[in-house]
Amino acid sequence: MADNTSNTNVVLYKRKGHFNIGMVLFGIIFVYLVSTVFIYLTTPRTTAYEVRMGSILNDTAYTGMAVRQETVAAAEQSGYVNYYSAEKAKAKVGTKIYVVSSAALEENPEPSSSDEEGSKKLTSDQQNYFGMLVQSFSDNFSDEMFADVYSFKDSIRSSISSISSANKETYLNQMLTNGTGGGLMVFTAPDDGIVVYNTDGYEGIAKEDVTADMFNKADYSVSEFYNNMQVSAGEPVYKLVTSEDWTLVVPLSEETAQILQEENKKSIRVRFKKDNEILIAGLSIVEKDGQHFAYLSFSSSMIRYANERFLDVELIIEDQSGLKIPKSALTKKSFYTVPLEYMTQGAGSNEKGVMRQKEGTPEFLATTVYYSDENNAYLDPEVLAEGDVLLKPESNMTYIVGERKDIEGVFNINKGYAVFKQIKILCESDDYYIVESGNDYGLANYDRIALDSKNIKENDIIIQ
Repeated sequence: MADNTSNTNVVLYKRKGHFNIGMVLFGIIFVYLVSTVFIYLTTPRTTAYEVRMGSILNDTAYTGMAVRQETVAAAEQSGYVNYYSAEKAKAKVGTKIYVVSSAALEENPEPSSSDEEGSKKLTSDQQNYFGMLVQSFSDNFSDEMFADVYSFKDSIRSSISSISSANKETYLNQMLTNGTGGGLMVFTAPDDGIVVYNTDGYEGIAKEDVTADMFNKADYSVSEFYNNMQVSAGEPVYKLVTSEDWTLVVPLSEETAQILQEENKKSIRVRFKKDNEILIAGLSIVEKDGQHFAYLSFSSSMIRYANERFLDVELIIEDQSGLKIPKSALTKKSFYTVPLEYMTQGAGSNEKGVMRQKEGTPEFLATTVYYSDENNAYLDPEVLAEGDVLLKPESNMTYIVGERKDIEGVFNINKGYAVFKQIKILCESDDYYIVESGNDYGLANYDRIALDSKNIKENDIIIQ
């Protein structure tokens, strides 16, 4: 019988590998992205600061005591006082100041309802004036000085009374003309001066007599004068400030006194907090019983503060303008100093540099001048080396490089890498410097610098 079984040999062929270009590209891109993210996360960042023009004001706040040439006028007879002049008005000899009557006078009669000019409403200027008074009192008020409330009340009352002085003068003159004043007696100014309707007991004091105890206002009081006030003969009724020259005595801290004395200042700018007026005062400093006092002498603006004894002021010790940079940007770099006469220019180019003698042969070496003063140029130590021999142009004289000096600067990052720029500091505050502008080797307005110079070297690529 035939065998139908057939032998079949099965041969297995190895499948050829298939190259997937897409997977390779994906892998490359993935590795690139991971590397980029890693580098981004691990690379230190540099924060940029844009340089702008600015100023630093170095001032100190104090309270000063005003010393003036003042004369207190006493009532020549008893009765009720009414005033012609507004407070802080200028009066010449013979000007009517006040009248005395045997009885209190009626207030100005009400204007007729048909008189549109007779409104008693405050004008906008008067409203602003009272608003300024209230704001100033509120800003300087403290619970410890509650007694100032009463002085403030008297001051407001006196100011309100003074507002109607023009109408009051007309009213009093009519009464004198008509003989309806009940025996009005008129009294005039004995001298030229500024009329003030208060006294505080310091009217005759000299600046040399001012002591530290006088600035304790717990026992300080002011007597205000107002219309229809009853007085006895011999009592004060007003005072005249008879000179435009006046002095503000200011007790200084030890630190401020030392600064002013070291700078040997003979004058100083003073800002008055009441109205932000800035005046230039003559300055002298004395020490009494361990306390330094500044005598600030003025020859103008007395009338602005004639009715105030104590004034809050700021002494402007320094007010400097220039380019404003943060202190954290400051760094230092050491440079070789080379006499300016050894600087030259490359043949056929505008590059600055020096002629260096190398193996007996002179060669021109271009180098950046980072700064120059009257005598020397400051050159990069990475271009020159200690011991290099420089040749003076058109001369046989030589200079051996060796002396180095540090200069202050910042890193300019306008071009994406760090470039050292020299600065000259004019003044400083707690956080900023004011540096010189317009320097050929320094910064310009709107330059971008590294906010923090730590861990930055010149020519570093800056990643922000």
